[in-house]
Amino acid sequence: MSRSTLIHPFSEPPNPAQLLEVAPGVRWIRMPLPFALDHINLWVLDDGEGVVLVDTGLGNDATKALWEEILAGPLAGKTVNRLVATHFHPDHMGLAGWLCDRLDVDLTAMMREWLFGRMLWLEDTPEFVANQLHYYTRIGLDAEQLEGVKERRNTYRSRIDIMPVRVIGIRHGDEMTIGGRIWRVIEGGGHSPEHACLYCEEAGLLISGDQVLPRISPIVGVWPQQPESEPLSLFLDALDRLRQLPAETLVLPSHGLPFQGLHTRVDDLKAHHAERLDKTLSACVEPATAVQVLRALFTRPLDAHQLGFATGETLAHLHHLMKLGKVVRNLETDGVWRYRRA
Repeated sequence: MSRSTLIHPFSEPPNPAQLLEVAPGVRWIRMPLPFALDHINLWVLDDGEGVVLVDTGLGNDATKALWEEILAGPLAGKTVNRLVATHFHPDHMGLAGWLCDRLDVDLTAMMREWLFGRMLWLEDTPEFVANQLHYYTRIGLDAEQLEGVKERRNTYRSRIDIMPVRVIGIRHGDEMTIGGRIWRVIEGGGHSPEHACLYCEEAGLLISGDQVLPRISPIVGVWPQQPESEPLSLFLDALDRLRQLPAETLVLPSHGLPFQGLHTRVDDLKAHHAERLDKTLSACVEPATAVQVLRALFTRPLDAHQLGFATGETLAHLHHLMKLGKVVRNLETDGVWRYRRA
């Protein structure tokens, strides 16, 4: 079973501001995004006379308007008992502060996710931009590309409405009783610092966030705030944890359609990264900058937004190969790292 043969119980998503039941007591919201990845899935879990919301959508006026429509329509009269964010990315936590204030509820999230998001939302210093420029110089961006980095500054801040000032922290293995059923927190990794997946054994449901998606591989990247990180090992370890769940689990992803075929999808993702590692290693026969390696992995034209993600992913594979002892790195006299096969 490949991604083309995953079982999709629902062939179409709900329209914006509409809720579609995917299992008893579990409903699906589809919110638009102004990117190539043009949507995010949010989840509503019935909880007695109230509900629990999972993820928020992007922090903009259009998403606020859709939430107001939902709160006045399908969720009219319902108390929101809890707001859960799977991770800190702006399409997941962008309206967390606004919804917490609007609904008089505290955010529930993994501590490192909230702390990292809070830090980025508050960050608007010259040192932030200087670190970005230092990082992207080291990996080989040219002068024009570096100027783009300088102009964009901190794009995260522009996609978050308000970041909550407090949080109810959760961690791997914690259990939440929602609607009389137990939802267990399973820690992901690699895509974000401490990604939370939610698993209900009784219902056979996994809210996977971005950790497992049906059609695309989640971004696993190295970023300027942690330039020496090695996130791919964390991502692969998280996939192994999720593969221990039953194969027939209905996966509720943040992007794409709900699906069954978890084991096969995990295997596909691991095979994808094995292939990318092979290509990365082949690109390092001669000393190469990260940007030069990137061109071997991403052959299509990339805009500035895509280039940032592509550099992060390229470095994730290079750092994993360094950990395995297959690639070495040297800082050359021009101030740029070059990677070569060991």
